[in-house]
Amino acid sequence: MPNLTLPDENERQSGVWGMRHKRYLKSNHRVLYYNLLTSGKLYNYLADVERQAENLFEQTVKSFAEQEQVTEKLKATDMMLWVRKMNNIRNRATEIVNEQVIYR
Repeated sequence: MPNLTLPDENERQSGVWGMRHKRYLKSNHRVLYYNLLTSGKLYNYLADVERQAENLFEQTVKSFAEQEQVTEKLKATDMMLWVRKMNNIRNRATEIVNEQVIYR
């Protein structure tokens, strides 16, 4: 029996985006997943995906909020309207990130 060991890699915790992409790779792109895992590059790859997804999410939310004039002034005057609009914006931004970064 060969004694196979993985290369040392600092396993960094990835957030929700990294875990979603990992699940996607594991179920839909097994060869890539196992190549990254056995080469010791999986966690760095997932950390990069996490960073890209988080940046895209933040930029998208900011852009939508500016376009729709969801400001601190609205938050001060009508909190419930602000919450509804921000939830809507975050949901749309999540869908965009999922399509462009996670499930690619």
